[in-house]
Amino acid sequence: MRDGTIQYADVYRPNAPGRFPVLVHRTPYNKDSPGDVLSFGFSPERGYVVVNLDVRGRYASPGIYHPFMDHGWRTHWDGYDVVQWAAEQPWSNGRVGVFGGSYTGATAYQLAPTQPPNLEAMFTRESSADYFQEWVYRGGAFELWSLAWGLNTIGLNAVERMTASASTKTQISGSIRAMTGANAQKLYDRLPLWPVAEIQGVQGLSEWLDQWIKNWKDGPYWRQFNLGLMHHKVNIPIYHLGGWYDIFLAGTIKNYLGISERSQSSKARVSQKLIIGPWVHGPGNVGVPRQGELVFPNTDAANYAELRLRWFDHWLRGIDNGIMREPPVKIYVMGANYWRDECEWPLARAEYTPHYFNGGKSGSIKSLNDGTLSVAQPRVKEGADTFVYDPRKPVPTLGGNNLNMVNGPRDHRLADEMSLTYTSPVLKEDIEVTGPIKAVLFAASSAVDTDWTVRLSNVYPDGTSINIADGIIRAQFRESMTNPTLITPDKVYRYEVDLWASSNAFRAGHRIRVAVHSSNFPKYNRNLGTGKNYSTTTEMVVANNTIFRNEASASHIILPVIPNGSRPCTVP
Repeated sequence: MRDGTIQYADVYRPNAPGRFPVLVHRTPYNKDSPGDVLSFGFSPERGYVVVNLDVRGRYASPGIYHPFMDHGWRTHWDGYDVVQWAAEQPWSNGRVGVFGGSYTGATAYQLAPTQPPNLEAMFTRESSADYFQEWVYRGGAFELWSLAWGLNTIGLNAVERMTASASTKTQISGSIRAMTGANAQKLYDRLPLWPVAEIQGVQGLSEWLDQWIKNWKDGPYWRQFNLGLMHHKVNIPIYHLGGWYDIFLAGTIKNYLGISERSQSSKARVSQKLIIGPWVHGPGNVGVPRQGELVFPNTDAANYAELRLRWFDHWLRGIDNGIMREPPVKIYVMGANYWRDECEWPLARAEYTPHYFNGGKSGSIKSLNDGTLSVAQPRVKEGADTFVYDPRKPVPTLGGNNLNMVNGPRDHRLADEMSLTYTSPVLKEDIEVTGPIKAVLFAASSAVDTDWTVRLSNVYPDGTSINIADGIIRAQFRESMTNPTLITPDKVYRYEVDLWASSNAFRAGHRIRVAVHSSNFPKYNRNLGTGKNYSTTTEMVVANNTIFRNEASASHIILPVIPNGSRPCTVP
C-alpha cells in the first residue's frame, strides 16, 4: 500500500502463457477460505486471474482493522492501490474487475469512488450505502445482528492477533463463543448491552465496536464512509444483486439508484444493472428455491455464477454476449413466483395506494385488537387502539431481513397475536405489490421515547401469516437521524416507517395484514422508554402506546400496487 503496509493475497492464474484480465476480491474473512471466490464459477480455466486478498488488519495482512475505514477514499486508499497493483503485474493485461458480497461487497463499493484508472467493471452482491441506516442501526434502533457479527466473525481473529499469552487468548475466545452463535440470545438479552467487559482492549475489535455504540445517532463518524454521499464519483458499470429478505436490500437498491442518477460519468449512469430475488443473505442462498418456510420455483434461472461471468466477459474481455441489451432491472415476483424484466426501479406504472387502519373485526386472528385494513379512509371522529409495551416482554423476531438469527419468510401468527393487527377482507382477485413500502402512523405514547414497528404480511387461506416486509422508527428519530428529540408523553405525532421494498402477488383468497407494535426483538435492541443510549443503560419504563385511526389521524400503509393487466416496458 502507499503507506508501506503489505497486504497478502492468493493469486489464481490460468495454466497458460500470456496476460489475462484480473478479478479482485478483498476480504476480512480469511483468503485461505476462498468460498465465494472459487465456489461460484471463478476458476482460472475461464480465462481470469483471481486475486483474493486479506484486508488491512485481518489474517495474513498486518495493520489495525476498523470496518469500512481503509477501503476507499479516507487516509488509506487500499482498494485503489490493490487494483492498480493487479493491473501492473506481468500476468495482467491491465483490465481489472472487482467483485464481492456482504462485507466484501462493501470493500468493492468503497473503492469505486476513488476511480482507479484500470478498474473497468464491478459485480456486487448484497451490501450497503449508508452504514448507519443499513448496517448497524435502522430507524434509530440498533440492529443486534451487527454486534454478534462483530464479536464472532471479526472478534476471534482479532483475539488471535493479540500480543498476549495463549491462556489469555483462549479465555477471551471462549467468552466470545459463549455469547455468540447458538448462544447469541444471551448477548442480546444483556443489560446494559455495552460495554462487553470480556473483549475490552482487544485491538481491532473493542475500539470500533465502542465507536458504534457511542455514535448512536448519525453524524461525522458515519458520514466519513457513507457511500451514498459519493455516488457521483462512481464512473464504472456495476451489476447489483440483492434479495427481498436480505439485510442489505435497501443499500443494494440505493447504490443502484444513486449511481444511475448521480454519477458524473454518462457511461456509468446507463450501465448499472439490478437483480433482486427472494433470497436471504449469503452467497449460498442465491438461486436456492427454499427460503425460510417457503419454496420459490425457478429461482435458479438467474444463475449467479454465469451472470457474473457474463458481466465480466462483456466489460473485461469485449465479448458481445447481449447482457447490455437486456433490461436494466430483473425482479422475482413472489406469490406469482416468476422472474420479470423491468426498465426502471421503482416501476413507473405502480399506483401508490393508501390502505387505512380501521376498527371492526376482521375475523382473521385473535390479536390485541383484530382491526380491519381497507382503501376506505376512516369515517369516525374518534378511533384508536392502545396496547401496553413492556420492554421485558417484547414481540419476538420470527423472520425477516436478518442475520445471525431466524430469517426469511416465516409464519408470524405468534407475533401477530401480540400486536395490533389490521387485516383486509379475503381478496377477490390478485393484487401485486412491487416497489418501496411505507407506513404512516399517527401515534402517542405515555413515555418520552418508544419504538414503532410495522410488518406487512400475506395471510393464506389457512391463516398462515407470512412476513413480506417490516420496518421500525425510534420515536426520538422521527424528524432527524442526526438531531433526535424526545416526545411529549401522550401527544400525537406523525411517524413514517420505511419498510424498504418488496415484490409480492397477494393471491385471490388471501388477505393483506399489517401488524403494529413497539418491538421486534432481537432484531432491534429494545427501547427502554427513557430516551437514553439504550445500549449503555438498564433503566426501563413500561409504556401505554396508542395508534389512531380516525378522520383527523388516519394511520395507513402505502402499497405500490401494480394494475392488473399492465405490462412492463420493452427494451428496443
